[in-house]
Amino acid sequence: MPGPMHGIKIVDLSIALSGPWAVGMLCDQGAEVIKVEAPGIGDIGRWVGVARGGISAMAQMCNRGKRSLAVNLREPEGQQIVQALAREADVFVQNFRPGVIDRLGLSYDTLRESNPDLIYVSISGFGQEGPYRGKSAYDPVVQSYGGLAATQSNIETEEPQLLYQVAADKITALTASQAIASALFARERGVGGQHLDIPMLDAVVNFVWSDAAGNEVLRDSDGSEPSSFTRGQKLWRFKDGWGVAAPVSDEDFAGICRALDVEGWDDPKLATILARRTNPEAFGEILERIYAAAEGFTTAEAIARLEAEKAPCGVVLTTAELAEDPHVKAVGLLVDSEHPVAGRLRQPRPAVGFERTPARIGDPAPTLGQHTDEILRELGRGQDVTRLREAGVVA
Repeated sequence: MPGPMHGIKIVDLSIALSGPWAVGMLCDQGAEVIKVEAPGIGDIGRWVGVARGGISAMAQMCNRGKRSLAVNLREPEGQQIVQALAREADVFVQNFRPGVIDRLGLSYDTLRESNPDLIYVSISGFGQEGPYRGKSAYDPVVQSYGGLAATQSNIETEEPQLLYQVAADKITALTASQAIASALFARERGVGGQHLDIPMLDAVVNFVWSDAAGNEVLRDSDGSEPSSFTRGQKLWRFKDGWGVAAPVSDEDFAGICRALDVEGWDDPKLATILARRTNPEAFGEILERIYAAAEGFTTAEAIARLEAEKAPCGVVLTTAELAEDPHVKAVGLLVDSEHPVAGRLRQPRPAVGFERTPARIGDPAPTLGQHTDEILRELGRGQDVTRLREAGVVA
């Protein structure tokens, strides 16, 4: 049974993570994707982090199932090749800085002339307008501007810090993937094609403000509470590791205290969520006693006690340890396979289980230009392959 995006054709000019992973999720869901890359090193994401033979772990995760066309977009004939692909495409994705794609002859206005139903996606750091539109924007820049670094600041020193992930790119990718699906749905309802402008800053700000900008959203608040209600949240140290439990509801709070033999949870100042909000100092004091009590148990002991009370709890696992977790094994979350160049692979399956249109992990990510000849033949340019390669138009 094909995936929900079966029959959708996507031309992907994006690099690194924001665009490639957005398209990659749609590829897992059945879309047919041609990844357009520059000859030479191709997508810079091929070389970021752990990599073997021009296939990084990130590139594999973002580009599995795609076909790679290596074409020089500075050459007019290279632009013509991509224009031909766009005429038959449903979606066109690029994440150049504003203005660059226009100089390459591949702007939305140009491509929609021959394909008015095209969903054209522009991902950039700060969008198509405003004083920052031309700024280069990699992930840490947007993490800093968008509030992620500030909301992660050290509770004692107030020193801001970055998330140790390409978080802004991934937030943008999830936003873009959802937006593309919505635009395709609108097209089915007769709206036609459209341009989707997706600034990374906008995606990150929406992500941060949903739970970490309370005083900025409710402008008439008295400011007595921190904007982020998770401010100060920390992991629990056990004898042999780390974990966490969530004392949110009254039942959870009481269960956690009983599990760790911490008394005083039934004090009227603490017994209800309203009381805990009204008495933050008393709540903070009992939390410190909870943390101290947790250190007296091994991870296994603490989790067993907490689960017996039906308290939400978990252990801290590394990505390597996750692969050995019994639940992960039982549900088949991680899937092993082989890449002809990079070797053995282990990847998470697609996150959503579609009952009737299942998504699947795509074929191994392509090497640079692996499908150039094949794609040119499909465009009726098979007889030109040698000439184009010798002229440096394709690789």
